[in-house]
Amino acid sequence: MNPLRKRLTTASGPLFAFYAIFASFCAYFCMYAFRKPFAAGSFEGEFGLLGIDLKTGLVISQILGYAISKYIGIKVCSEITPGRRAIMLVGLILWAEGALVIVGVAPGSWKALGLVLNGLSLGMIWGLVVWYLEGRRTSELLLAGLSCSYIIASAVVKDVGLWLMDMGVSESWMPAATGGCFLAPYLVSVWLLNQLPPPDEKDVEARVEREPMGGKRLAFLSKFAFGLTLLFVFYFFLTAHRDFRDNYGKELLTELNIIDQEQIFTRIDTPIALGVLVMLAALILVKDNRKGLVGALVIIIAGTALMGISTLMFRHEMIDGFWWMVLVGLGTYLAYVPFGSVVFERMIASTRTVGTAVFAIYVADALGYTGSVGMQIYKDLGQSESSRLDFFMDFTIYLSGLGVVTLVIASIYFWVRCRPAGKSSG
Repeated sequence: MNPLRKRLTTASGPLFAFYAIFASFCAYFCMYAFRKPFAAGSFEGEFGLLGIDLKTGLVISQILGYAISKYIGIKVCSEITPGRRAIMLVGLILWAEGALVIVGVAPGSWKALGLVLNGLSLGMIWGLVVWYLEGRRTSELLLAGLSCSYIIASAVVKDVGLWLMDMGVSESWMPAATGGCFLAPYLVSVWLLNQLPPPDEKDVEARVEREPMGGKRLAFLSKFAFGLTLLFVFYFFLTAHRDFRDNYGKELLTELNIIDQEQIFTRIDTPIALGVLVMLAALILVKDNRKGLVGALVIIIAGTALMGISTLMFRHEMIDGFWWMVLVGLGTYLAYVPFGSVVFERMIASTRTVGTAVFAIYVADALGYTGSVGMQIYKDLGQSESSRLDFFMDFTIYLSGLGVVTLVIASIYFWVRCRPAGKSSG
């Protein structure tokens, strides 16, 4: 045991939490420099295979690779042993940067090959990072801190991409150049993350031991089939919504006439990240895991309602475009973030099921990114006459209505289905 890890095993709760959040936040923040910078480009032209916009084709290509990676991650990330996590985290990011080099050299529609490979490598990094944080008494706080990374990073790396293009870097090489700027910090962050000791005895007592799931996966899905189906259906559309806002943020802001404001992406998404952090971190105060699970679902319901309410307010000119993007983004991430963190963490803990939340997270993500691919194609082929802004507003209102109903039913189901903390699930 090296001195740093030894020190972390005896560190106070606040110091340990600060270190874990810092290391995981930095690692995943840097990962986004390999995933999202290309969204800052326009990539005008036609995508040869489907006759859709080139940028839509490139977005679909990356999401397709990402979705495939999530399906692979259902097995890989739920079974990987601790000794292999850091090595895999480094290997995947080097693969991602190599794929962005292909984007730089390939002409036109051939750039899609690089983005498929890029998404294929990056889709498993979330699960590998979550492995270090789940199953601890402070997991809500740690996972909330981690989740803020991709909210802020998505904005920052797109602003970095815009800056690099202003400095003369071509649109095609901008993604690889942005990734190169963050490679060294990423490697340092992974090393720091890998020094975290496993959950201690008190963590296991409070949150259940986390183990690779192996053949237990189907038993877990069947045990909560009805409730999980409700959550997965909603998440299928929610991921498509979140991805549309993220990938076409430049186009949405252009239609809103606010794209030229300095560091506009960062200004919109920073308050969103802080709001999500406060709401999810507050769940650490809920010691009962059953109540914590339903509390997380209530946060999702509130976020889903905010999406629809803020969009109606914007349509009736009660708020301007900037504040609508902030509020609809806050609602989206309040709904989206808990799926990748506290919902399945609390579900495992409340039912005393021995396994890992990473498995359920990856099932949800695999389905969600499949929905995202379908929504991108539907917009350009089925709703081609509608502007991206109009399509996004209509989609937001419909999703908000569907989501509130679905999530209320799911909350009732899990309140009844999950046994109170301390009782065996059998």
